[in-house]
Amino acid sequence: MDDLLPYLPYLLGWAAAVVVGWLGVFPKAGWPWWAALVPGYNVYVLVVGVARLTVFWFVLVLVPGVQIVAAILVNVEVARRFGRSEAFGLGLYLLGPVFYPVLGFGKARYQG
Repeated sequence: MDDLLPYLPYLLGWAAAVVVGWLGVFPKAGWPWWAALVPGYNVYVLVVGVARLTVFWFVLVLVPGVQIVAAILVNVEVARRFGRSEAFGLGLYLLGPVFYPVLGFGKARYQG
């Protein structure tokens, strides 16, 4: 645990930037902005509400090992719902602190 301590500010900043992006994404998809601030529920809203996938996909995102592939596919679907490419979805997965604010506060419109 002590080995992770120097990275804690970086990890918290990373998570905060993604949540800030979600604050823009969720209202565009018809969900309240505060849903981005509730841990666990925000992932549920992203998977079931924004990406319009089933609850099964939400469960897959929670399963260690499987969650990597499931999270990539969920982010690709989120990108598609906003009229963006699969490459943009991969960007959401790999560089969420950059791509989610671009999606949430940019010109992209939700196409549910």
